[in-house]
Amino acid sequence: MTTQQLVEQIRKKKSFLCIGLDVDLNKIPKHLLDSEDPIFEFNKAIIGATHHLAVAYKPNTAFYEAHGVKGWQALGETIKYLNENHSEIFTIADAKRGDIGNTSGMYAKAFFEDLDFDSVTVAPYMGRDSVEPFLAHKNKHTILLALTSNEGAFDFQTQKISETELYKKVLQVSKSWKNSENLMYVVGATKAEYIAEIRKIIPHNFFLVPGVGAQGGNLEEVCKFGMNDNVGLLINSSRGIIYASEGKDFAEAAALKAEEVQQQMSALL
Repeated sequence: MTTQQLVEQIRKKKSFLCIGLDVDLNKIPKHLLDSEDPIFEFNKAIIGATHHLAVAYKPNTAFYEAHGVKGWQALGETIKYLNENHSEIFTIADAKRGDIGNTSGMYAKAFFEDLDFDSVTVAPYMGRDSVEPFLAHKNKHTILLALTSNEGAFDFQTQKISETELYKKVLQVSKSWKNSENLMYVVGATKAEYIAEIRKIIPHNFFLVPGVGAQGGNLEEVCKFGMNDNVGLLINSSRGIIYASEGKDFAEAAALKAEEVQQQMSALL
């Protein structure tokens, strides 16, 4: 998917909502546990109820990898279902990969070619040659961890190196990498006071913003400091939407929560 196609979907749906499909078998409705593939059945129901409100879905691969082969199959079925039924939806493999060049090339092949995701999250710590293999894929997007929403972000990301915070160094250097126009960046909503500075460094790229909702991030603040002419934001919500109900009405309850967020986004647009 091209960036322009994503922007068109945002304008059409009046939404920049990304729904995180972080499926915990301890939290999904109990009646689904009797099905052959409870993870996929849960995802399919959530997607069916919310696809008109969201422009992106983001499975965190840890919730699938934890179940071995069956979990990986559920991930494959989920992305296949999305691509076949809702090809206009932007898909994110939240895998946080990144390794030496030839290994990154294999990771990129796995997520972009085999599973056919539109994007994948990547850790930048190993530098240019660990990221450029992802960037080489046409009409695919690499979402670089820039400033994350967790408490531990302050351990390294905001520490100064020669008077410049590490996360700013990552942003500045990444702009020089080959095919950097295919970069997006993870910027946590719980660090809203940093977003204006980040937007100055990377004015045109999209931000994937976790932390709105259950983690306490403020949607209006994120938009105030982070929105650009193409909107430039994907706001992720996971638990606050997909676990809105533990009953058989879980999909309907998720839709109501997603609609609440979409209405807020529509007003901000």
